[in-house]
Amino acid sequence: MTKLRDIDAVRNLSGDIWNVAVDEYQGGFLKRRDLLKYAALLGLTGFAASQGLEGARAATAAGGTVRVGLGQPTKAIDPVSVTDPASIGVISQVGEYLILDDPKDGLQPKLALSWEANETASRWTFKLRPGVKFHDGRAVTARDVVASFERLVDPASGSSALSAYKGILSKGGAKLVDDETVAFDLDGPNSNFPFYVSSDVYNAVILPADYAGDFEKSFNGTGPFKLESFRPKQGASFVRNEDYWGDKALPDRVEIKFFDDEQAQVLALQAGQLDVIPSTTRLELAIEGNPNFKLLSVQASSHDQVHLRTDQAPFTDKRIRRALALTIDREAVVKGLLKGRAIVGNDTPFAPIFPSADPSVPQRKQDIAEAKRLLGEAGVPNGFEVKLTTERAYDIPDYAVIIQNFARKAGIDVKLNVLPQDAYYGSATFGSSPWLDSVLGITDYGHRGTPDIFLNATLKSSGAWNAAHFNNPAYDALLLDYSKARDLQAQRLVAGKIQTLLLDETPAIISYFSQYSRIVSSKVEGVRFTAISHLLLDRVSFVQA
Repeated sequence: MTKLRDIDAVRNLSGDIWNVAVDEYQGGFLKRRDLLKYAALLGLTGFAASQGLEGARAATAAGGTVRVGLGQPTKAIDPVSVTDPASIGVISQVGEYLILDDPKDGLQPKLALSWEANETASRWTFKLRPGVKFHDGRAVTARDVVASFERLVDPASGSSALSAYKGILSKGGAKLVDDETVAFDLDGPNSNFPFYVSSDVYNAVILPADYAGDFEKSFNGTGPFKLESFRPKQGASFVRNEDYWGDKALPDRVEIKFFDDEQAQVLALQAGQLDVIPSTTRLELAIEGNPNFKLLSVQASSHDQVHLRTDQAPFTDKRIRRALALTIDREAVVKGLLKGRAIVGNDTPFAPIFPSADPSVPQRKQDIAEAKRLLGEAGVPNGFEVKLTTERAYDIPDYAVIIQNFARKAGIDVKLNVLPQDAYYGSATFGSSPWLDSVLGITDYGHRGTPDIFLNATLKSSGAWNAAHFNNPAYDALLLDYSKARDLQAQRLVAGKIQTLLLDETPAIISYFSQYSRIVSSKVEGVRFTAISHLLLDRVSFVQA
């Protein structure tokens, strides 16, 4: 393992909190890359470069058009309300965040140059990058940043980020300090707040202070490409932004085509009409072994959560919830359904990729005998019948069948109710959404760089995505302890308690954390993406024949 340069100098960069992480690194409890990611969280934004992490960029020739296939946007493209992967991919060409959560290197400065917290992590202050312009030529100032976040936390704005910021940041919390400085006064201490203003909250694109909607008219952002043309239901094209604040994009253009059918995307790729498309297990089989294409993947915290309504029979009894979880062979799911491109989950949002996860908590494994014993103890020795409601998307219908087959081994009869995606989510509010109202369901959750959003939104008593209707004061209290923890040792201590509690209560089953992939032509290099659907194409170059 490559060691850090001058460990004694490193130890004195940022006080006691940072020194705890350095001690963990020296003791072998923290990997070098995780330490570098933690440095970015604390605002030590130049540290990764000082350790030689970034490396020199290879010389590449500019020019050409990158051709991309995406699904259909589900509604008008607007950063404030966007939720679907296709729209996020489009916005990636023109919009930027204060911070980019890079899959390899962690939090990287974009429109923010640096950030730091006060002693209690209840106020975070961000210094903005000078000289940045929107595509319409106006300078980006702190006023634009404050307005962007005030818009996102305003219940009247139609913001899709309200659930992410609930209990974290409220209206009035973003404050203008000066033209290049913004402060955030939080609802309570939160040591992971930089993730909440990063690309992890994909709605947090910085827009002009006077933004009034109708983004599709101009796609006015700060990014490396500018709008050339937009055709609803068909596609969009973008050209290099010659006034970009950073390194100019290598390609001349990006051309995006929308598809109603994923099979049509792979056919267009095979015909040489596209360079990049999203990936699914079915599409990967279509290009397997073909040297003209390559599969690019990043490990993620993405997962398909099985929620169990803790307030409705039969899942009011935690023994029954645990019994269903014990029927699942997680290794078999990862190897079979996901072709090995995932890591096993342990029924909590703490993916192994999170440094704060406690690896000492025992891994739940399939145990049919114990499942039957728990069912007998709960008064249903012959099992029971239950309806599983879910969405027709990705590999979820196949996963539902697998759960059905595993449950049968313990006498549990699972009836499947697979709905179109829009029908499954409904209005996305309690009382009018199969997602939030069904007694048993499967929901896909995209990647986040920290477990906080999952922990709060999906399992907290007041969580906006709490489909399990889990109401546990001890859990809520631990969440507060976790948000206050300032170093990795303290976070991991609380994380272990949360993981243990969730295994006991089992309001949700999380049996795997998926990789996120794209299928790319072998003729292109430099395609980057995040596990939450951002598509970064400014460093793309074309292989010469």
